[in-house]
Amino acid sequence: MMPFLDLQAVNRQYREELIQACTRVIDSGWYVTGRELAHFEQQFSRYCDVRQTIGVANGLDALVLVLRAWKQQGRLSAGDKVIVPANTYIASILAITENDLEPVLVEPDPATYNLTADGIRQAIVPGVKAVLAVHLYGQLAPMPEIMQLAAEYDLLVLEDAAQAHGAILAGKPAGAWGHAAGFSFYPGKNLGALGDAGAVTTQDDELAALVSALRNYGSHEKYKNLVQGQNSRLDEIQAAMLAVKLKYLPQEIQARRAVAQRYLTEICQPKIVLPQVVCAEAHVWHLFVIRCTRRTALQQHLADCGIQTLIHYPVAPHQQPCYPQLHALSLPVTEHIHATVLSLPISPVMRDDEVSAVIAAVNSFQAA
Repeated sequence: MMPFLDLQAVNRQYREELIQACTRVIDSGWYVTGRELAHFEQQFSRYCDVRQTIGVANGLDALVLVLRAWKQQGRLSAGDKVIVPANTYIASILAITENDLEPVLVEPDPATYNLTADGIRQAIVPGVKAVLAVHLYGQLAPMPEIMQLAAEYDLLVLEDAAQAHGAILAGKPAGAWGHAAGFSFYPGKNLGALGDAGAVTTQDDELAALVSALRNYGSHEKYKNLVQGQNSRLDEIQAAMLAVKLKYLPQEIQARRAVAQRYLTEICQPKIVLPQVVCAEAHVWHLFVIRCTRRTALQQHLADCGIQTLIHYPVAPHQQPCYPQLHALSLPVTEHIHATVLSLPISPVMRDDEVSAVIAAVNSFQAA
């Protein structure tokens, strides 16, 4: 069976450097908030063209801590509304409700799966104070238009860039568009750690200092806690390994784009909807997501051909058991997306023959 994502093969490319990085940390005797973290934060800031990066424990915490910091600053208050795409992964919604904020679920563009400026504008009602712009599947949301709306309506913008490391739109990378951004370095991400990890990026030094304190029990100075924080630190070993892998991210993105281009060019199954690309640089293809009304049959056909696929995501957030207050919402575009999406294998280590096998299998599906 061709795996959906062969993480062993991805990390095997850099095995010796990763071992050296781990050994360096082990031998240092310093394992939390040390030189490795500071080095990675500096390198990632440079990569994202931002002033500040704050390493945290995971991508969800990155989003939670930004919203929490804005509440601490008085820029948000409990009960304020946050616009978010209805078809996102549940982490985006969890970050909002974790802070006693109210998600305003907005239907996405069915072509790009991201928010649209018109959708946001129509959702701006009294109490809306922020937009959580998700760059779903690795394609940047329309950030120039979103930031223009934010300026017009005095809204905060938080990028959920968990899947979009390295995506660029109008010369500006993911993580540099909003007032802040949250990244995930979960192992399966384009820039993946060998465990959980995340980061916040921002141009706002004051916000960065507060998030840095919040991730460390609310402490700006050891044993002095100015705010009530939590423990959400990116550890030294993960930071060291991420610094290794960051060097190779541009070439891995190009490899993903090459696979995606073959899919887009060579898949010719009329019953399958292929993803649409707004701008080549703005998509880093964390996932290659197609749609098919006969998804179950297609997935079984591909499995029979020896190809593993996944569904991102089978259940829409507003239909999850944990959010009964959202069950009454009618979101037909989102519901159709969740009922029909299927993710094909894509990774920087896929061989040409593997890509050809996926294309042939999809094209041989009897969709009638």
